[in-house]
Amino acid sequence: MHPDPLLPRHSPHEARNALWSALVMVLVWGGNFSVQKQLFPVLTPGGFLFARYLIMPVAAAALLLWRYGSAWPRVSRADGWALLRLGLAGHLLHVGLVTFGIHWSTAFSSSLILACGPVFTLLILRFYGLEQLTRGQVAGVAVACAGVLIFLSDKLFGGHWQASGGDAVLVVAAAFFSYYTVASKPLIERHGGVVVMTYATLLASVPVVLLSAPAGLQVAWASQGPLIWLGLAYSVLLSAFLGWLVWGWVNAVRGVARSAPLMYLMPPVAGLVAWLATGERYSGIKLAGAALTLAGVALAQFSASRPALAVREAPAPVD
Repeated sequence: MHPDPLLPRHSPHEARNALWSALVMVLVWGGNFSVQKQLFPVLTPGGFLFARYLIMPVAAAALLLWRYGSAWPRVSRADGWALLRLGLAGHLLHVGLVTFGIHWSTAFSSSLILACGPVFTLLILRFYGLEQLTRGQVAGVAVACAGVLIFLSDKLFGGHWQASGGDAVLVVAAAFFSYYTVASKPLIERHGGVVVMTYATLLASVPVVLLSAPAGLQVAWASQGPLIWLGLAYSVLLSAFLGWLVWGWVNAVRGVARSAPLMYLMPPVAGLVAWLATGERYSGIKLAGAALTLAGVALAQFSASRPALAVREAPAPVD
């Protein structure tokens, strides 16, 4: 693949470091599904959200102070409302639904369904008339949908309704993240990724904390052991907050088109970690459905299209 002429030139050493950083983040994100599965029975999903959105705005404010001091960038009133909508879609709706979806489903199912985000992004772009889908993209969407149905067939036919409901919630969550992907692009172009991420986080944290407070206040926080606090720090600070910053830098060095394919390593990593850490098991049908889903998503995302390639992926997963 030829280098993107719109990207600044980077040294081979920096490009190599960006690749290794991306691979490390794929491992971190893949493991985060199993970490959260261990946290939720103790903290409850609502308690986890309560803690996360007490921590995230502090980290966002610290980043803004480190980067801009007390003179934080100003945004127009219109962009302020846009950032609020973005925060509500990305944090309140996407992260909230992902949290409960992972709790009700399994680590491997969660990672696979969330990897279908690019399919929803394409459909949203088509809905707004920003991109015409090619035959390859339509075929990719169809293959991905068939793969998901095959992957979930054991739950659907086995009557595992809670897990199936969790998977349905995750599908909706993936759609909200695709909206976040499309809606964030013009804001990022005007204000930069750090400002958009931190301001959206600060604005959305208030309603998330208020809604999750009843569950959060029932958790006996003082009696939680070090492993719970370590898992919370891993999920909130390392996977979510630092992960966004690292992935933004990776995209700046490598470009979105070269970095996006690495995200398809996340479901296999999540499945392997869940198998080793929690004893999750997979049938041949489930593995075949997963492979078909990822192939369909890849076909839909990377088939030749016109013209909105630049918004196929957001800088990094919000969750």
